[in-house]
Order: sequence, then structure tokens, then C-alpha cells
Amino acid sequence: MAGVLAGVFAMALVAGCQGGAASPGTSAAGTGAAAGGTPSSSSSSTTTSVPAELDVTPADRATGVRPDAPVKVRAVSGKLSTVRVTDPDGKAVEGKLAQGAWTSTARLRPSTAYTVTVSAEGEDGTPSTTTSSFTTLKPKVTATYGILYAGQTVGVGMPVSIQFDSAVTSKAMRAEVEKRVTVTTSPKQAGAWGWLDDRQLMWRPVTYWKPGTTVSVRAPLAGLQTGPDKWIANDDSAGFTVGSMMISTVDIKAHMMTVRRDGKVIKVIPVSTGRPGKLTETRSGTKVIIRKEGEVTMDSTTLGIPKGKPGYYKEVTQSNLRVTWTGEYLHSAPWSVASQGNANVSHGCVNMSPANAQWMFDASKVGDVVKFTGSNRPFLPTEGIGVWQYTYDGWKAQSALS
Repeated sequence: MAGVLAGVFAMALVAGCQGGAASPGTSAAGTGAAAGGTPSSSSSSTTTSVPAELDVTPADRATGVRPDAPVKVRAVSGKLSTVRVTDPDGKAVEGKLAQGAWTSTARLRPSTAYTVTVSAEGEDGTPSTTTSSFTTLKPKVTATYGILYAGQTVGVGMPVSIQFDSAVTSKAMRAEVEKRVTVTTSPKQAGAWGWLDDRQLMWRPVTYWKPGTTVSVRAPLAGLQTGPDKWIANDDSAGFTVGSMMISTVDIKAHMMTVRRDGKVIKVIPVSTGRPGKLTETRSGTKVIIRKEGEVTMDSTTLGIPKGKPGYYKEVTQSNLRVTWTGEYLHSAPWSVASQGNANVSHGCVNMSPANAQWMFDASKVGDVVKFTGSNRPFLPTEGIGVWQYTYDGWKAQSALS
């Protein structure tokens, strides 16, 4: 694991004064020393105040402190009153006081300076305030992530999706991420987190969402490590709303698509899907509309068919609904109208007439479910939003905590 635990040994901070309380914000080494030399002569007795002796970790002015290193403050003598650890914006780090010691309960942010302010009382009740500071490490890579579809109205098949810009490289690191993310739904629905791959953490309900559900996501991930010398620096939260239940079924063998909204058939559309072949056959499985892309240029070079070779094509298409990252769309195909409802002639997409494609585009939203049956080529979960390719028990097994 990258990073060096620097400066996390204890440093004793002692505030001393003569004949009264220490001034707020002062600290000094030593115990019970007179501030002004020998006591003056007096007929009355002089009492020496003894402030609390403190042990603070990380040490004052420490640098390169790991974000997962706890801040600890302990009273060697006397007792703690308050402990406050703040960043440059004044935001406090959460912590708890127990058995005479304070320990942070939240992770720190990388590349951040922190100030520790401690109020305490000596054994004789002498109050004092002590401050120290430290700086967390600056990682080589700051990991970033996003909560997808924030603020949108989505279909019943859209999972909560937290996507990282790069891999969360170990199962242990993915488990730490998973422990800190939460989903709240109204109405309440059971569900589970799982990883599609090492970049995509998703939460899906047992079955499709109930229409009208509101979903809120919290991802307080700052201070987590996701790889060698790679740390997250931000927290995030978001949510979305679930719209109507629209589920379409594409029968590849029958060349027909049946569209249902809230369980009722609202349209049956003749289609032409992928012609038989290793690269062109449409995948069977339960897919989700990933994006509404409108106009898209289809290029056979993405299938390994270069210009000048048999089967090459480059075509501008309309009314595109993406259902896989590997290039499958539902779209307008005026050139294949004669085959729609009769034969499969596409390179893997669902071809429709311009009018039907425009209707489907207008009626759909991201997250709507499109089921494909009748092909020997399976849809792999990582080829799109593949959470519904798992049984619920199978999906729970994708958790890093399982």
C-alpha cells in the first residue's frame, strides 16, 4: 500500500503559567514551571498552577500524514474538555471522546492542512488551550468518481451507479468504498450493492423499481485509497426519480418488438436484428437503455471491418437508443424496412422504420428495460448496464463485502 505514515508518533504539549490560568491559544513544553522566575516575597502563600499534559497524534507540524491515520488526543494528566480538528475552511472532523481520550471517526482529506485545538483542565482545575497542526499527504493521483443520472427521471431498470475514473484496485479497497455508501428509497425497497467491474459500483432492488420511487445516494468517500498512491479527495451525494414502467421485448427470431407500459401493450413494432455471425448476432439478455443519443454514425471499423474490405459501412443513423457499450442500438434504418418483421440483416442493432424509431425514441427514457430473446449470443453484464443478468442472490455475490 502506497504512502508513508509520517509523523504519527505522540508529542507531549504542555501549557504552563504562574499564579493563574494559561492564556487561550498558548502552549509550551515543561510541567509546572514558573513563568516569571522565583516567586516574589509575600506574607501569603503562592500556589503553582499545573495545566493538563497532553499527548497529540499526529505530531505538531507533521507532514505526509495518511488520510486514514486517526487523530488522537489523550490527557496524560488532567482531563480533556473539548477537542476540535478543522480544515482550512473551518469544517470539523468528526470524533468521539471516551475514557479520557479523543479519537477521530472520519477520514481526513489528502493534500489538506488541519489544525487541532484542545481545551483541557489540569489536575488542580487549571484550564488551558493548546493548538497544533499537521498536513496530509499529497497523492500522485487524486481518484475521482461520479454518481450517474443525478437529478433525472429514469426507467425502472436503472440501478444506482457510482462510477470511478480508474480502477479501485483491490477487493479490500472496494469493500471500504462499499461500507461508506448508502441508498435511501421512498417507498422503501430492498436491494444490494455489487460491482460490475473494478470501476462500477451499483445498487439494484430485488426486482425492478416501483414507478414513482425517489432515490437518494450518499457517497462520503474522501480519504479512501483506491490504488497505489491514489486517494479520493471528495464526497458526493445525488438522487433520481423513477418514472413509468416501460419494458420492451425484442423477439429476435420473430423479428418483432413488443412495448409495454405499466404492464399494457402500447405498440408492436416490426424489427430486423443482427444477422447470424460471431460479430453481428444480437445479444440475448436483459438490457437497459443507457443513453438517448439521437444521431449516431455507425462505422464498421468498430467491428474490425476496415474500409475497402467486404462488409464495410459508414452510415449516419437517427433516433438512436444505446443499450450496450459494445455498439448495440435501437435506431432508424430506412434501408432495411423490407426486412423488418421478416429477416435479420443488421450488424447487431435493432432496425426500425423511421416513423417507428422516432416513436420509440420519444416514448423512451434512460433506464427503460429492453429484453432480448432468441439468440445464442449472450449479453455479458459488463457490456452494458448488466445488473439484471444476475439473479438477486447472484448480484449480492458481486459485493466486495461478500
